[in-house]
Amino acid sequence: MAQAHEHVQRDQPPGVPPLALTGERTLPDVPAENYWYQRHLVVYEWIAERVAGRRVVDLACGEGYGSAVLAAGGAATVVGVDANPEAHEHARLRYTGERVSFQRALIEGWKGEVDTVVFLQTIEHVRDPDAVLAQLRGLVGADGVAYVSTPNVLTLAPAGAERSGNPWHVREYRAHEFRALCERHFAGVQLLGLFHARRLRLHELAIRHAGWDALHPRLRVTKPFYDRFVPALRVRDFALRPGPPAPLDRALDFVAVLRP
Repeated sequence: MAQAHEHVQRDQPPGVPPLALTGERTLPDVPAENYWYQRHLVVYEWIAERVAGRRVVDLACGEGYGSAVLAAGGAATVVGVDANPEAHEHARLRYTGERVSFQRALIEGWKGEVDTVVFLQTIEHVRDPDAVLAQLRGLVGADGVAYVSTPNVLTLAPAGAERSGNPWHVREYRAHEFRALCERHFAGVQLLGLFHARRLRLHELAIRHAGWDALHPRLRVTKPFYDRFVPALRVRDFALRPGPPAPLDRALDFVAVLRP
């Protein structure tokens, strides 16, 4: 029971049902999930700096935190769209404001008057990514922009494996594969990579050069260390860099900025 409780959202506002982790989407307010939440949040915050005055749809918005971030960034309107009934109800109750609203719908059939589409960490879940990107192209019109992200299979999967073991993923991408997919539908494609920075970069170096992964089990500090380390992570422990010159094969995630 204690382990299950660790994977349910804490401290939700009155009347807002907490969500539990399923592996399909990330959640805020779950300390053990904070690495993944901050890894997604940094991209939402980067996009939020670029959508002031725009009409935005956040497709596959999940819990709704990202839609709220986009609205706080000054977007004219933000519609968060998700098909999951529990996620939709949670988002509708938790994130309220004049500029943000939520709709329960399948992403493939959604239509609305927008000029910006945000579609993060979901293209790897769909069976027909070309059809989805064609839909995004139609939604943004002639002068809009779409932001699409996906994990890098080279850093997500175990070394030498063709894909990760995530049962929710239909297709995982290398940088050139993701770029080729985007270029089939958009004339302007800018690809950025998300990398570890600050504390996570030091942790990465400790594993690579100081044998940290072998050391902490011998010292019996694994749980106490990570029980403090993971909840302390913040968006500044990640960095978005354009590629090239950034070596995108070593990126954690790819973020595509797409223009017609």
